[in-house]
Amino acid sequence: MIREALALAKSRPLVIDVDDPEYDGPGERLGETDYETFLASGDPDFAWAMPADEWDAITLNYTSGTTGDPKGVVYHHRGAYLLAMGNIVTCAMGKHPIYLWTLPMFHCNGWCFPWSISIVAGTHVCLRQVRAKAMYDALADEGVTHLCGAPIVMSMLLNAAADERRDFAQRASFFTAAAPPPESVLAAMKERGFDVTHLYGLTETYGPSVVNDWNSDWDALDPGAYAAKKARQGVRYPVLEGLDVLDPETMAPCPPTGRRWARS
Repeated sequence: MIREALALAKSRPLVIDVDDPEYDGPGERLGETDYETFLASGDPDFAWAMPADEWDAITLNYTSGTTGDPKGVVYHHRGAYLLAMGNIVTCAMGKHPIYLWTLPMFHCNGWCFPWSISIVAGTHVCLRQVRAKAMYDALADEGVTHLCGAPIVMSMLLNAAADERRDFAQRASFFTAAAPPPESVLAAMKERGFDVTHLYGLTETYGPSVVNDWNSDWDALDPGAYAAKKARQGVRYPVLEGLDVLDPETMAPCPPTGRRWARS
């Protein structure tokens, strides 16, 4: 597929092959160099330069989480920086977090968490595959403090076989988006050692931009009311300029039950 795409490209990009020693399937080398050779060619004394303009592009994203047509979204340095800092503040993330990658990095650049974790000198724990045993091993052995993912990741953790589960001493902060988790899942996650926070965002907002800012008074609610509160996300990230709730037909302001429109 990549070979066919390169054949269509009017301007050929630099292609770097990754020779994965654990992969033994079919494949061919298409690039000018391989990843390890490319890294070795770097200058350790190179003076890194800031972008000439904060509005310069930093990434081009093609994911299912955008309403655009075509689906591509260009991120600029300013937006990525703001959302990366917003994650740190919104998630109450201190220095040296240990972050488990259960969220695909191709989803809004991993919701900008690659930059967030690096800013606070955190540890990135990466998985070859998102599987229950590997996640529990990372939680127990690496002391994972934060992770993100869709509700399916929670289901994998909760439905893990007995021989895949492991106890871990710390409480892990789990940030989820998409459909709100059902009452039973929230209760089970809390019992298993996870503090779940519901976020909302889309590719055009660099990932999550609205959060369920939990009030400790709600801890005592009955399970049904507790889950109903957990499912709502209405507090904007501190780096978001504004959040409007509009009627999708008339685009007139309405109570916070309609479609959200964010401006950054």
